[in-house]
Amino acid sequence: MPDGHPVAIAESFVLVALGGFVGANARYVVGLALPALPATLAVNAAGSLALGVVLYERAYVGELSEPTRIALGTGFLSSLTTYSTFAVQTAGTFPEPTWALANVVANYVLGLSGVLVGRDIARRIPGGGTG
Repeated sequence: MPDGHPVAIAESFVLVALGGFVGANARYVVGLALPALPATLAVNAAGSLALGVVLYERAYVGELSEPTRIALGTGFLSSLTTYSTFAVQTAGTFPEPTWALANVVANYVLGLSGVLVGRDIARRIPGGGTG
């Protein structure tokens, strides 16, 4: 069925919704288990690593189907990670600029590192490339 077919489009919406439901609930559970700042840092770092694997898996291996990538990447991981909460929590650390800076640096360093580690994991999947 062509990508632009109404059924394919509807399927993508359903996959995003289902993945988003699971991701949002996973985010909520992490928030119950950890204090606010560490919970957000944990989901952002883990989500970055997982998204790195999902996206680079396509480039190096290509075994995940497009519907799986949509459900995982756009649905689950987009709902698990949370830039807006990170921004609000960072703003809430004022007037302690040291905490704000530490939170920004930690989120960006761990997020970028997660993507790079995810890329490396995807390269190591059997059948993956070295490029």
